[in-house]
Amino acid sequence: MTGVTTADGAPPGDKAPWEQYRRELTAYCYRMLGSSADAEDAVQDTMVRAWKGYDRFEGRSALRSWLYRIATNVCLTMLDSRNRRARPVDMGPAGSADNELPPPLPESTWIEPVPDERVMPAGADPADVAVSRESIRLAFVAALQHLPPRQRAVLILREVLQWKAAEVAELLDTSVASVNSALQRARATLADNDLQTPPSLDAMDEAQTELLARYADAFTRYDMGALVALLHEDVVMSMPPFALWLVGTDDFVKWLLGKGAKCEGSKMIPLVANGQPAFAQYHPDEENGGYAPWAVQVLDVVDGKVTGVCCFLDTPTLFPLFGLPARLDAEGQPVTA
Repeated sequence: MTGVTTADGAPPGDKAPWEQYRRELTAYCYRMLGSSADAEDAVQDTMVRAWKGYDRFEGRSALRSWLYRIATNVCLTMLDSRNRRARPVDMGPAGSADNELPPPLPESTWIEPVPDERVMPAGADPADVAVSRESIRLAFVAALQHLPPRQRAVLILREVLQWKAAEVAELLDTSVASVNSALQRARATLADNDLQTPPSLDAMDEAQTELLARYADAFTRYDMGALVALLHEDVVMSMPPFALWLVGTDDFVKWLLGKGAKCEGSKMIPLVANGQPAFAQYHPDEENGGYAPWAVQVLDVVDGKVTGVCCFLDTPTLFPLFGLPARLDAEGQPVTA
């Protein structure tokens, strides 16, 4: 990778050679940090460091490996002063639809969703895409946060990205024995805390597409009977930034008809987040007319049933991240400025 560089050490040309790795680096940093915003910041920092340090990169390793070394160091530094992110289900026992909502917790508390187009490999082999989907799903990313940062990096590099132990050892400036030991400890931690990932997500086939269309229709019409028919009896609903979470169709319906009644009449726009089906939810805006952002719903679907609905309420952050319109008009169409 040696060759002509500009005065500040960067390679000539309109596009730096590391830009081709931006998407996979974002996925790596997202798994490490559990936050789409933090992952974007980490990758941008990585790119800046690569730009500034390119004149010192002498081709002793592949450019990709060099970038992962930078990104890993950036993530480890960011994790030094931060608590692990979690989901509401990781915060304590299930609540009841009769409970009042507790005070919202800071954004830094929660695992955040990420748009697929930011992290999924473009034009990759279907088998590689399937692995990527599994390794960015909310449950897996949340499980990773239970690991110390260096163990987290080892597990991701070895088991998700399929790096050899020697390659990981070189990246982390340690020995192969240390890498293997860290991997064993990481696996043990996940097993001891019953943090193995749940069953594989159903493929997005015709049956699931129909299921999601029926879910959106039932939710829009607020038809609780039709909605319950699509849910697993032990469906889990959560609503970050609140720690309260509910289990079961009875509490699900009771919440929607009670404290969640503002959702009635919502418009639903299909999305894909974390390799999982999702919806952008806009609720009727009685004050201004039309529809206002309310939540990004990320669904777990197993064996033809919705087993989880995580409603992320941080719309000022998430709707721009997903490229969603700021409002919908009375007909449900995007409002243009």
